[in-house]
Amino acid sequence: MKRYVVMMSVLMALLFFTGNVVFAGAEKDPLKPRVPKDHRGMAKKTKSPIYKKASKASAEIIAEGKKIFEGKGTCFNCHGKSGKGDGPAGKVLNPGPRDFTNCKFHKKRKDGELFWVIKNGSPGTGMVPLIPSAISEEEAWKVIAYERSFCEKYKK
Repeated sequence: MKRYVVMMSVLMALLFFTGNVVFAGAEKDPLKPRVPKDHRGMAKKTKSPIYKKASKASAEIIAEGKKIFEGKGTCFNCHGKSGKGDGPAGKVLNPGPRDFTNCKFHKKRKDGELFWVIKNGSPGTGMVPLIPSAISEEEAWKVIAYERSFCEKYKK
């Protein structure tokens, strides 16, 4: 709980000092990459270790990712438990958090790009780096597997 309070305090301070606070929260361009161009090529080549033996994440990996997403990763605060980018903190971000229920987004972005954003944050957004301050690299890959599962649930 203490980590959550600290992370939310840092996020709110960041938003206050960068001027990115608005009361809208909608994701403006869901297909726009959030990895800077000079890092994008390498990020796209980065492969998830989860898929070395299978083309799809196991139910167990997805469940572990959900636990991290809704727990110590604090992802739900912005992305919402539904994955739609409708979490309480996400409502004040401009641009709004990613909507993980958007299947077009998942088709466009590689796992390595999602990993890069979790590790480095996303310039010009409220997404802060979570590795290693909140979660490990292994946990990040599990979160990505869980985020990918939102597309299957909602099929947009």
